[in-house]
Amino acid sequence: MLVQCVPNFSEGRDPERLSRLQAAAQATANVRILGFEGDADHHRSVMTLAGDGEAVLDAVFRTAAVAVAMIDLREHRGVHPRMGAVDVIPFVPLANTPMEYAVDLARRLGERIGRELAVPVYLYEFAATRPERRNLADVRRGGYAALQARMARDAPDFGPGTPHFTAGAVAVGARRPLIAFNVYLNTQDPTIADRVARAVRGSSGGLVGVKALGMDTVTQGQVQVSMNLVDYPKTSLPAAVEMVRREAARFGASVTRTELVGFLPVSAAVDSLRYYLQLSDFDSSRILEMALAYEPSGPRE
Repeated sequence: MLVQCVPNFSEGRDPERLSRLQAAAQATANVRILGFEGDADHHRSVMTLAGDGEAVLDAVFRTAAVAVAMIDLREHRGVHPRMGAVDVIPFVPLANTPMEYAVDLARRLGERIGRELAVPVYLYEFAATRPERRNLADVRRGGYAALQARMARDAPDFGPGTPHFTAGAVAVGARRPLIAFNVYLNTQDPTIADRVARAVRGSSGGLVGVKALGMDTVTQGQVQVSMNLVDYPKTSLPAAVEMVRREAARFGASVTRTELVGFLPVSAAVDSLRYYLQLSDFDSSRILEMALAYEPSGPRE
């Protein structure tokens, strides 16, 4: 059963700590680390693992244990919302793996983290045990600072009923693939990034399946609109970027560059080629490496 897992850690600045997290994941056989990226402004890192589900579960638990042992959220300062040292752990089914299997992995990992690491666990998305916990933003609302009061009225799915003293809590879930994508604007005014993000964000009347936040990325000398495209077949990457561009122009700002966090499906890359090169009939079989690997009986993107 092939799965992807994309744990996010509240550490993006210390190379030694990042190396320890990577080493913990590498200690499990039959798991590939496809990518590991840290961001100093967000003070956050994103690791992408893939492999057999049982092996991935073991690798993620080992890495979470290292994060809990060395990251103290009381000292953490970063622009990205967070509630835990290991903040979010989503399992994503790949190939023919059913979502039910990813849900089972999420729930088993959550139980183990709660029991062995004494960190409260909230299940989200397809693994959620309550409808109001499907949306990650709702689960994480208020962040680490609000955990004590939140947990007094909203008990976690696993683990203790109070936050871990230094590691907070963690959201563990199962979801479909998403695209994490950042757009930088040529302004240092964070209110512009906030207004653009609000216009683009689906929950405030923007684009379907788009989550967006304005980020004050101080070391870049400019602000950022940070997006998650959770339903990219309905809202393509070009559609999201172009709306950011149009909304930014209303405030006299423009896009300077963009940034992909982690990976994106080939269909999303094909959508971008179709849009920006106006190749309306383009499909993935026209990409050389895809054509070499393509089996006539299989689907095309």
